[in-house]
Amino acid sequence: MDLFRKLWRARKLLVVVLIPLSLLPLPLIHPTSEASCAYVLIVTAIYWVSEAVPLGAAALVPAFLYPLFGVLKSSEVAAEYCKDTTLLLMGVICLAASIEKWNLHKRIALRMVMVAGAKPGMLVLGFMCCTVFLSMWLSNTSTTAMVMPIAEAVLQQLICTGLADSLENPDSTEETEDREKEQNLDKNQLELLYQDDRCNISKLKMRRDSQYPTNRDHMICKCLTLSITYAATIGGLMTITGTSTNLIFAEQFNTRYPDAKIINFGTWFIFSFPIAIIMLVLTWLWLHFLFLGCKFRETCSLSKKRKTRREMLSEQRIHEEYAKLGPISYPEVVTGVFFVLMTLLWFTREPGFVPGWTSLFEKKGYRTDATVSVLLGFLLFLIPAKRPFSSSCTTGCKDIDSEEDSLTPMITWKDFQRLMPWEIVILVGGGYALAAGCKVSGLSVWIGQQLEPMSGLPPWAVTLLACLLVSAVTEFASNPATLTVFLPILCALSETLHINPLHTLIPATMCVSFGVMLPVGNPPNAIVFSYGHVQIRDMVKAGFGVNLIGVAVVMLAITTWGVPLFNLTEFPVWAMGRNVTAGL
Repeated sequence: MDLFRKLWRARKLLVVVLIPLSLLPLPLIHPTSEASCAYVLIVTAIYWVSEAVPLGAAALVPAFLYPLFGVLKSSEVAAEYCKDTTLLLMGVICLAASIEKWNLHKRIALRMVMVAGAKPGMLVLGFMCCTVFLSMWLSNTSTTAMVMPIAEAVLQQLICTGLADSLENPDSTEETEDREKEQNLDKNQLELLYQDDRCNISKLKMRRDSQYPTNRDHMICKCLTLSITYAATIGGLMTITGTSTNLIFAEQFNTRYPDAKIINFGTWFIFSFPIAIIMLVLTWLWLHFLFLGCKFRETCSLSKKRKTRREMLSEQRIHEEYAKLGPISYPEVVTGVFFVLMTLLWFTREPGFVPGWTSLFEKKGYRTDATVSVLLGFLLFLIPAKRPFSSSCTTGCKDIDSEEDSLTPMITWKDFQRLMPWEIVILVGGGYALAAGCKVSGLSVWIGQQLEPMSGLPPWAVTLLACLLVSAVTEFASNPATLTVFLPILCALSETLHINPLHTLIPATMCVSFGVMLPVGNPPNAIVFSYGHVQIRDMVKAGFGVNLIGVAVVMLAITTWGVPLFNLTEFPVWAMGRNVTAGL
């Protein structure tokens, strides 16, 4: 037994050592570029899925194995680790750092919850809406980490009020009636009454010692906490920068099909916005049905006459939290202006139906979404956080105290460094390196030939199989690693079957975010689980329904409004040149 315990503790080390050694005969027996590339691809994929080593470290495997096996030169591999999406992400992180530093996210969240009210159903919907909005621009993990403390404060107020009610109500509402009854009871009946009172008191103490006053309060806590992680996932679908998997898809697609010029911030948002709205409503209804029941009139009424004492106190707590922020500060205004400006410049760069602002320049194709984000992110390092020509610091500039700090910028490099996900940058670069190796070695030719038996399936069936497969795998493996492994396979599959690659790639990219059934599925799940309101069986039960909703809505989108938006009925010209023989 001691031996088994030691082996179990060393399981990750065994995977790191034994997997490359056991697969080594593949490139030795078949010393071809295809076999060598397949060896590197399989080893890296196993490291990613098993998480035997950190994801970023596993992404560096192609950097030394490709040159060793003669697949790519070291300089060629190194060039794949920094792409246009890296700069795009850096600019967005600058804005996210400013949003978090000056508490703009907290102001937005509290304001939206104040509008929704404290009725359980509307409270959940309010938190979901503000989480979706924030997650469009910030990472899902950051958004969940920002919103959960606000939600927890409201839940604790709800619990404390419930405990107070349970202690006050028995004495206040029934005291007079009990006294009148006691006067008309004989001695034996009084003894029975006192026994009942002792039982009620013991039950009351047990309820007071419990974390939740009633089972309904527990259900509200479960519903609200789970809704935040699901809303963060839904919001991440809406923009290219919303989650790392969207960035991985965009860069790999644009690298593989440089002539497509169809995936940008605007087209992605037009396609994904209806998906997010439908998923938001259906997910809210599903969670409400699962935890709060079907009495929507009781839980969603906006009438002030129907508010209970607990709901009024919860609203008061929310208003108090908002009041602590004070009046809107100058840094918050600057951050909001940059937020709106970045969004407008992204939308109007190349909207498609009208000429964008890039048409004002003589040379075409030089400016991308990354150009906008890096420019505005750079300006945040220069603009002072103190209002110009102001003798005193505005509210919110608590970090700027002395005259010599009057030119302190909106964000510093430490603010940026704290939020910049370098592991994701290296992981994305590893995916590009794998794709480049497959392209040079011709491994995609072999993959395409193996997938020919699926040519009899209709496009929607191929897409559905891809969605179900990636959504199942991503429950146990990280989302970026899962997508990085499957993208080259789905590209080769689409080209072999003469299906528009977007027909399979976009749904798979969205469905890979639906790892919502387990705490290990993604970091937001783990954050919500750590608060202790939900158990794993709650996450599995609720997440399974959300997963089915997500796959169904994505399939609806790709077969309806996605068809005219991306012209999915035809095998495009930009994909013909790469069909099978061109490889990855």
